[in-house]
Amino acid sequence: MKALFRRDPPIFEADGIERQLIVKVSAQARRMRLAVDPRDGSVRLTLPKRASLRHGLEWAEERRGWIEAELARLPLARPIVPDGFIPLEGRPVKIDWQPGASRTVRKEPDRLVVGGPIESLTPRVLRWLRQEALRLLECETREIAVQAGVTIGKVSVSDPKGRWGSCSGSGDIRYSWRLILAPSDVRRATVAHEVAHRLHMDHSPAFHAAAARLFGRKPIRETRWLREHGSSLHWIGRV
Repeated sequence: MKALFRRDPPIFEADGIERQLIVKVSAQARRMRLAVDPRDGSVRLTLPKRASLRHGLEWAEERRGWIEAELARLPLARPIVPDGFIPLEGRPVKIDWQPGASRTVRKEPDRLVVGGPIESLTPRVLRWLRQEALRLLECETREIAVQAGVTIGKVSVSDPKGRWGSCSGSGDIRYSWRLILAPSDVRRATVAHEVAHRLHMDHSPAFHAAAARLFGRKPIRETRWLREHGSSLHWIGRV
């Protein structure tokens, strides 16, 4: 086992899936830390700058039971497959793949109708979700910005792991496209939060008061929803 540490980081396994330990050295870290990221299942060991790699790997191996238990508790992957379901604005919609239908996704009340080669089903549905997310988020952002009396720069979407939204000092706002999967109130609360940063570039009481005013109330339920269910959104489209 010790020879393994000189060659490769350990491998952890749960539910038939293997994950290699990712080792990072941080000048800010004061002690060794282990974490399993609920958004992608990565297993990370953070070491202080002067820590021994060998010692760190042995320490991680001693905690194998905890790591694999955490991996077993991760949300299930939700692949995009014919007749499967994914959330859209918090409601389940069916993936209605019809070989003879248009390759362009068509939204119906309880389904997404799409044709074309099945091999490209997942990227086409994900692309449509990103486009729909950008359309809704840009519309809501500019609407709430008018309410706040502020200007907004570029609105864009990406797929970050750490944030649902961010606002730059120049007024550009970027969101996670996965907000389109969450209930609409959760999405709108996030928009109000980012627009409020155009009034207060901090998280002071004045900022939170502005965010609540723009949303219409304190987003207590929405914040709790993201805390409890947000990580599962990162598993949509995964195999």
